[in-house]
Amino acid sequence: MARFIPAAERIEKAHKLIQKAREFPVPPDAGRYDLHYIGEIKALLREARDLVKFITYRPGASPEMKAEVAEIFQECDRVDQELLRGKL
Repeated sequence: MARFIPAAERIEKAHKLIQKAREFPVPPDAGRYDLHYIGEIKALLREARDLVKFITYRPGASPEMKAEVAEIFQECDRVDQELLRGKL
């Protein structure tokens, strides 16, 4: 049986996943072009997005919570750009 995870906990977990993606070690041989590295980063960011993507549709979601979700999506895009595309 699935356990209900409160929105605040989902947001906290999403932030931790983004941080984990930032700290994921770049392989020394192929660098950021290593397929395993790319897959791990993409999976972590996808999981972070999936955790929070429906929070904004909840009737009890506060404007602050909705802003936090938007910030998480922007942070995921920024981390993707920095780590996988080499843009700052």
